[in-house]
Amino acid sequence: MSAHITHEPDVVLIGAGIMSATLGMFLKELMPEITIDIYERLDVAAAESSDAWNNAGTGHSAFCELNYTPEKPDGSIDTSKAVKIAESFEQSKQFWAHLVEKGLITNPEEFVKTIPHMSFVWGAENVEYLKKRHEALQKFPIFGGMEYTEDPAVIAQWMPLVMEGREPGEPIAATNMPIGTDVNFGELTRDMFGWLGSQPGVNLHFSHEVRGMRRSAKAPKWKLKIKNLETGEKFRLYSKFIFIGAGGGSLHLLEKADIPEGKGYGGFPVSGQWLKCVNPEVIAKHNAKVYGKASVGAPPMSVPHIDTRMINGKKELLFGPYAGFSTKFLKNGSYLDLPTSIQFNNIGPMLAAGYHNMSLTKYLIDQVMQSPEDRLEALKEYLPDAKMEDWKLEVAGQRVQVIKKDEKEGGKLEFGTEVINSADGSLAVLLGASPGASTAVSIMLELMERCFAEQMKSPEWQNKLREMIPSYGQSLNSNPSALNAVRHHSAEVLGLAE
Repeated sequence: MSAHITHEPDVVLIGAGIMSATLGMFLKELMPEITIDIYERLDVAAAESSDAWNNAGTGHSAFCELNYTPEKPDGSIDTSKAVKIAESFEQSKQFWAHLVEKGLITNPEEFVKTIPHMSFVWGAENVEYLKKRHEALQKFPIFGGMEYTEDPAVIAQWMPLVMEGREPGEPIAATNMPIGTDVNFGELTRDMFGWLGSQPGVNLHFSHEVRGMRRSAKAPKWKLKIKNLETGEKFRLYSKFIFIGAGGGSLHLLEKADIPEGKGYGGFPVSGQWLKCVNPEVIAKHNAKVYGKASVGAPPMSVPHIDTRMINGKKELLFGPYAGFSTKFLKNGSYLDLPTSIQFNNIGPMLAAGYHNMSLTKYLIDQVMQSPEDRLEALKEYLPDAKMEDWKLEVAGQRVQVIKKDEKEGGKLEFGTEVINSADGSLAVLLGASPGASTAVSIMLELMERCFAEQMKSPEWQNKLREMIPSYGQSLNSNPSALNAVRHHSAEVLGLAE
């Protein structure tokens, strides 16, 4: 059955995750009269990558994630990515504080809490690396307050569970950032959609899948084919602006859109698993996010960490993630996702990226072949006294890493997030994974600068954006007093430590 619907929304958001929610909040506040339709193929919001159990719950702020500060060939530390992510996370906190102050979302304690962010390494070479990293980051005010130690007694105070049963004598080191946070992005996303769904002109459609899209003859409008998965009804829809924030599902929709800017993009899926602690006594002994160094060949999303999280009001303890391989692009996807994404324009970059990432392929094969005993041994590197009966294996989410054309190598595998937009700004697509959710606010600001360029330059929008994000347009690292002011305000509103 096919039918036309009567309205043409100004904006269509595809995917009910943190990205669509953030963009929807921005647009509805900046343009109260705007009409927005949101389409999600599942029956609830934030059930894929934004869900806390699917690895989007750590509040990446570059305080402890060592993969954001790689060592250069000359031995120095590259701090550029860490600084950018840390500034982005401060923007996120300011925006959330604004939403709380205006009453658009309530009960911030349900989605964000203070959890110290720590790094932990062993072995002389890694200790030297962590020391250099700490020294390099101390040049930036945003990392002020980060503590460093090689003293086992101090480390035992910071992370007692990690030190229990550890053999003395081995060189160890740790850093501690007491103002780290844990964010339940699933809870936050559902809060934002709760407000959006109550606004005039906003329609939330769950169990609806976008099956096709192409430019309309009424350019720059887009024509979408949508199916109601519950009733089987199919309909067409026109809109002036489309945002595709469907996680692993974004690549297929980008291919359907057939824009020149999307040619050559591919995706490589990486699945994940967690060991979840089921012993309350063990959970109670740990209160931090402790990150280590990734294995050679491991993707950044697989950096091991022993992670305290608050999920549905309950303290949880996870270790991992263990990487795996599946041809699905979504946890609730199809095994045909990868093969059907391969097209004439991206097969070259995908083959080239595969050739240049053989170490990743070997790593994933090794991970897939792991036994429960192998996983326990990996855990024991962080918790020497860990017992098999205290931990249960849980499936995490799917991540689709970006593959794109590269002049030197033919194809390149990217581990960050990437915004692709049509030349006229009528379509924007988000591909990629970590640090995604934590930097959603800055990613959506970048998207609006591309797709709503004229409005973003207007005094009205500039003033409104500075009201939402006081540091908008300035570098916090260049202005310590502004950094202290916005951190204090965000902490006060969100109930966080300073």
